[in-house]
Amino acid sequence: MPVAPSKQQTLQQPTAHAAALSRGYDFLKRGFDLCGAVFGLLLLLLPMAVVALVVVIDSPGGPIFRQERLGRGGKPFLMYKFRSMVRDAEPNGPQWAEEHDHRCTKVGAFLRRTKIDELPQLYNILRGEMSFVGPRPERPYFYDRFQTYIPNFRERLAVKPGLTGLAQVNGGYYLPPEKKIVFDLDYISRRSVGLDLWCICKTVCLVLTGRTADGTAAHGCGTTDTEDEEAS
Repeated sequence: MPVAPSKQQTLQQPTAHAAALSRGYDFLKRGFDLCGAVFGLLLLLLPMAVVALVVVIDSPGGPIFRQERLGRGGKPFLMYKFRSMVRDAEPNGPQWAEEHDHRCTKVGAFLRRTKIDELPQLYNILRGEMSFVGPRPERPYFYDRFQTYIPNFRERLAVKPGLTGLAQVNGGYYLPPEKKIVFDLDYISRRSVGLDLWCICKTVCLVLTGRTADGTAAHGCGTTDTEDEEAS
């Protein structure tokens, strides 16, 4: 006679199935990230070199800044961007960037508005430190600060940070952290190939139309990233 599965076996089956699906998704996502990063770097290498030259001509300092961010599992890594602010932008310690931030250079305002300043992060994606889609990486200082009044803020560290994310295409870069975490946790719970592709397509549309997620025109220095950078 066939033996009915025990309650424990019944409960374990969907868990094992979900784990297999998660591994398959992670494999596909990493493959897409790797191919996309290689293709993007090869295609944009010359334009990025021109951008780097323009940044240096526009204001004193190196074209690239490196800043420590926290990745999956809280592992620190150096994130790369084109420099968009003046040197010594944070003389009094870490500071959240503001709309129309006076610390942005002329070229930097354009780079931020068009998201061109983020292109060096293709290298972070190539290295496996970031993905094309995920919660935006934050600095250790802001994780410690936000965790004091947003108890689940560190749950964003369950996945790799992204070049874009559900919060960016729905709420935009002006969202306060207590609202941004809602989109980030929603993404983590529903992440899939389809959702990733939707976020990427929505990001491309927003960049090409020059609009933010709330439908308003994008301004020059409107991301929350700040730059007390180590320029190179």
